[in-house]
Amino acid sequence: MKYLSEANLQNKSVILRCDFNVPVKDGNISDYSKITKSLDTIKYLLDNNNKVIILSHFGRVKTEEDKNKNSLKIVYEYLRKYLDLDFVSNPLDLSDINNSSKKCFLVENTRYTDIPEKRESANDLELAKYWASFADAFVIDAFASLHRVHASTAGLSKYLPTYLGFLVEKELKNLDILIQNNDHPFLVIMGGAKIDDKIKIIAGMLQKCDKLILTGGILNTFLKVKGYNVGNSLVSTDEEVLASVKNILNNHSDKLIYSDNFIVKRDNENIKVNLDEIKDNDIIYDNLVNEKDIIDNAKVIFLNGTCGKYEEECYKDGMSNLLNDLSNSNAKVIVGGGDSVSAVNVFGYQDKFTYLSSGGGATLEYVANGKLKALEYIKENELSN
Repeated sequence: MKYLSEANLQNKSVILRCDFNVPVKDGNISDYSKITKSLDTIKYLLDNNNKVIILSHFGRVKTEEDKNKNSLKIVYEYLRKYLDLDFVSNPLDLSDINNSSKKCFLVENTRYTDIPEKRESANDLELAKYWASFADAFVIDAFASLHRVHASTAGLSKYLPTYLGFLVEKELKNLDILIQNNDHPFLVIMGGAKIDDKIKIIAGMLQKCDKLILTGGILNTFLKVKGYNVGNSLVSTDEEVLASVKNILNNHSDKLIYSDNFIVKRDNENIKVNLDEIKDNDIIYDNLVNEKDIIDNAKVIFLNGTCGKYEEECYKDGMSNLLNDLSNSNAKVIVGGGDSVSAVNVFGYQDKFTYLSSGGGATLEYVANGKLKALEYIKENELSN
């Protein structure tokens, strides 16, 4: 695979896969960072007189009704502020592109093609071949989607010379700080709501890091397995996950750290409690992390996930305080994952850290394994460029 920065791609028709799966709240995009991070690649291709056909997924599309609430039209309206582009409303019909004088196009949500049968997410090669018929080259710049082998993230590479865009290049090189890390102490901070998606990553990170701080909803399951009462808080019920948590506690308890201060909702009031004060009907909404000494001692820190429902004023202290401590450390701080990066932006720390990764699951997979499924597919199948 070549980086776009190493290529001389000019006067071509290019399919560019971005990740515009941005969060939307009350009908408005709440975090534009994924879009703005893709602009360098888009503008470079346009400046070199290429026609640019942009593909992206947006949300989950499992029914016809899902299409109505997961249209990329909202992203198109935002991109129009920066680019002169057209919107292609049917990802299965790109014929209008050939008749247009425009040089840039955003195609409707690739996951529309998963109805009535999965094509995009099943890496349907006929679909990839159809898209490829409109281009001379494929540029993959959707780092946050590279843990999925889909028609638009991987399948296209079988039919077109393939290049890694500026965002993907930046992501891989910055995340290599963690993968090839020789600086210690290496601290990992894992939060977020669902442990089921992260338990394998936690196990993998424990092989590399010196300490791992647990916070957010994933901490609840660890506490539950340890025999503590977490009330009605979110916990995993998956037997395999629970067995993995038990195994981690048995083998890595010396590396695990968590704060014993929480904000719970009790009788419609928010109350600060410690672990022994949690009652049967309490719901934990925030974990107040107080590990400044460990943070200050670290040389490299990887943060993924949040301490609680930071979007609500009454549950913001955990994440706010943690980000403040991280911003005052001398460590290299890499932040990965949509929620944690969004929190960084909300609290105004976007210029305080070494790198903010645009990936969620992709960041975790790459940091833990040094590989990404779509990139491995492309290496094995790409048309020579």
